[in-house]
Amino acid sequence: MIIYLQMIESPEDKHKFEIIYETYRDEMYAIANDILNNTHDAEDAVHHAFMKLAENILKIGDPKCLKTKGYIVTIVENRAIDIYRAKQAHPMVPYNEETVGIQVEYDGTNDLAGCILRLPARQRHIIILKYHHGYELKEIAKMLGITYANALKIEQRAKAKLKALCEEAGIEW
Repeated sequence: MIIYLQMIESPEDKHKFEIIYETYRDEMYAIANDILNNTHDAEDAVHHAFMKLAENILKIGDPKCLKTKGYIVTIVENRAIDIYRAKQAHPMVPYNEETVGIQVEYDGTNDLAGCILRLPARQRHIIILKYHHGYELKEIAKMLGITYANALKIEQRAKAKLKALCEEAGIEW
């Protein structure tokens, strides 16, 4: 709660936020968890809702009135729905550590797939996760346990190597 209180200036507004936090946090979590069915995502939704409430504390009158409760419920529901939609757009596939470094044989006729499979394992993983599965580079970095800057550099090198492999195979880049 300290993080949220640091966003608020006046002591009266801080007290109002404390009342809101103590009164509604469990209900907010229950609402988010009903929508998301995931404790971590529900916690994220509640956190973002509290951030929004702290930013808009001046818009809130009596912390225990029905209007305030409706406002709070709307904020947490909307955030939970946003998270749900984002998860649906980019479903998470568990990263399998056992496949790292394994060379894959490809006997198909797709020359581009053959070139992708000739990339080093780390570069191949990033290309496949980004362009086939639709993950953002930040998500990929988190999955692989590397920094965003490192993932960006690996992607750049993978693209350069893939371009060279495609030109070597006679594929128009």
